[in-house]
Amino acid sequence: MHRSATLAVIALALTLTACGSKVEDPVEQIVVRPPGVAAVPAAPAAWDLVAAGKAAFAVCTACHSAEPGGASGIGPNLHGVVGRGAGSVAGFSYSEAMAKSGLTWTESELDAFIANPSGKVPGTEMVAGQVADAQRRAAIIAYLASLKN
Repeated sequence: MHRSATLAVIALALTLTACGSKVEDPVEQIVVRPPGVAAVPAAPAAWDLVAAGKAAFAVCTACHSAEPGGASGIGPNLHGVVGRGAGSVAGFSYSEAMAKSGLTWTESELDAFIANPSGKVPGTEMVAGQVADAQRRAAIIAYLASLKN
């Protein structure tokens, strides 16, 4: 251990002893996980948000598919939507307002649209689907952003 680290440990021990706390030796822990599973997910908070978004997106599946190559329903397939131009899914019949919106679906554009579809794109035919809760919208958008082509 480097001298500065040793001094820091001694100082901490003296401080804890002075206030009546007991300094205990460190404990080694062994974690067992299945082969191929990372020790720590790259971004556990982001993964949790994506999982929450997938669950929240379940109500959207009444109109939208999110499967790669899946058919559009009442609404267009949303797989790969982040970064895609609005009104661009081949074979889907968009409202004139959406087709002419000129939007590119960034996370912030999706947030504004999902919060208030007719406020973001006046004349849109998406009438059900407004999500008022900002955390729920963020989770849905994280899920959609995870669906790459």
